[in-house]
Amino acid sequence: MDRDAERAANRATHLDSEQQIEQRAANRATHLDRGFGKRYCSPVDMSTVSCLGVILMPRVNRTEICATDEIQVFHLINRCVRRTYLCGEDVNTGKDYSHRKEWIRSRLEELAGIFALDVMSFAVLSNHLHVVVRTRPDIVKTWSDEEVALHWWRLFPSRRDANGAAAEPLESELNSIRNNASGLKEKRRRLCDISWFMRCLAEPIARRGNVEDKVSGRFWEGRFRAQPLLDETAIVACMAYVDLNPIRAGIAETPETSDFTSVKERIEDRASAAEVSTADAQDHRIEHGEKAGWLAPIPLEAKRKKVREKETDRRAGNKGCLPMSLDDYLELLDWTGRQFRTDKRGAIPAACAPILDRLDCSEDTWFDLVKNFRKRFRNEAGSLPSVRAFRSKRRERRAQAATA
Repeated sequence: MDRDAERAANRATHLDSEQQIEQRAANRATHLDRGFGKRYCSPVDMSTVSCLGVILMPRVNRTEICATDEIQVFHLINRCVRRTYLCGEDVNTGKDYSHRKEWIRSRLEELAGIFALDVMSFAVLSNHLHVVVRTRPDIVKTWSDEEVALHWWRLFPSRRDANGAAAEPLESELNSIRNNASGLKEKRRRLCDISWFMRCLAEPIARRGNVEDKVSGRFWEGRFRAQPLLDETAIVACMAYVDLNPIRAGIAETPETSDFTSVKERIEDRASAAEVSTADAQDHRIEHGEKAGWLAPIPLEAKRKKVREKETDRRAGNKGCLPMSLDDYLELLDWTGRQFRTDKRGAIPAACAPILDRLDCSEDTWFDLVKNFRKRFRNEAGSLPSVRAFRSKRRERRAQAATA
């Protein structure tokens, strides 16, 4: 009996230590400066805390965070192997691989017109890339069998033309895809899947790079990282984090000089709109511009519906991203980017203050989120209620998968 009592006492002591660890982790979860009056950060998942108090970060099963029947927004990240500069200037060898950034950007634009995904933001850097995408199961469901077959052919053509692009398919070739009912259903699912999107982005770049270098083996570090963005504030902050990545890294000084980013392409289309006189023509250049016409438009509500509703094959749909105009977003980015430089800091513009109020962020909280987005949110990003609701759903999916 004494031995049993000793064991029970040890278990109780161990339990007390775990409770203390939980309390410390909860305190860390609200690490933002209390003077801000805003607490917008991800709580620590206690399943990732070891008995030693060390926070572990296991890879989350994609089936637990991806819902095939829900519209979701993800921050996708992929890094070159060993974080080497395979898409930029390698200081060790002196070789410049910067031309590969255009490979990635062109491939992103091509995939935006094939997949049922909205590309909301992107940035291609020398050793990694960021993409913010929104899945569109509502769109892929409306595609006919013929449209699914055609999209899949453009993705994996059996024949190519002289330029290496997908050749025009024959009716018999499309029939071989759409007449397979089970295969067509799976292809429809894959055309809205972030894993297949990143696979079709990364593989061709890796093969092309290896051929150019006359080597074999890994080009990318491993599987991409997918970070769910759970609410409006997380989406805006993450898009700003991605668009300002070159400025934060010291590669560029302003958004308009940030090469291979979505914000630069939007700015170039905005500048071209000044070349035309009518309001419809200006909106067309902004919404369906030559540079950024394949990206999802910024404002959720368009000024002119007939311009927004114009059909295009460059992107999955015309749905906007954010509850603000393009000009407001660019002004917010410009002010945020200036905060990274002590010599150019300034007061927040009058147009940006209401935006931050709507996002429930103070100036300091907003800057902290954009500057340290990946540090603040290791897994899913959102407010505490959003994260808790998401994790509850994730546990339900895990339980359903275990009983299936």
